[in-house]
Amino acid sequence: MRPAAKAGIVVAGYVAAVAAASLVVHIYIAATSGLDRQTYGGMYAFGDSLLFLGVAGVGAVPATGAALFFLRAHGGFWRILSIGGLATAATAILASVAFLATRSATGSGVLQSWAMLTPLRILAAPMLALFFLLAGLFAPTRAARACLASAAAIEVVAFVSVAVTWWASSR
Repeated sequence: MRPAAKAGIVVAGYVAAVAAASLVVHIYIAATSGLDRQTYGGMYAFGDSLLFLGVAGVGAVPATGAALFFLRAHGGFWRILSIGGLATAATAILASVAFLATRSATGSGVLQSWAMLTPLRILAAPMLALFFLLAGLFAPTRAARACLASAAAIEVVAFVSVAVTWWASSR
């Protein structure tokens, strides 16, 4: 298969994922339209964006799988992806440690300022874990599979540790 055809398959998959996510968000907005949506517009907008990203991320799994399959023969790509995956997972560890450390701390230091950004990083962890797991399934070497599986596991542990804290504090 020619490279242009491969790229076309992948791009078509991503376009379909974005279209499906747009449709789901449109249906959700229509189902929840009311006074609360107008009153709490910012919170609804954030929730709508999370819904869009979640549906688009899951819908993009086939296109991403196709892209990773087409890239199996390129060893340099897998080395860079493995190292990048572990480096990205390290930021999940830092974000969860910063979040959990500042939950009990008081004050307005530099750590508190950085800790305000940690929920955004933690919310990205499930999609990153899904990507690393999918990439690990397509990785051509044992070393790349091990690195990507480790990155996926780190993302899951970081997300679960913070999610349990959020859940426990809401009770």
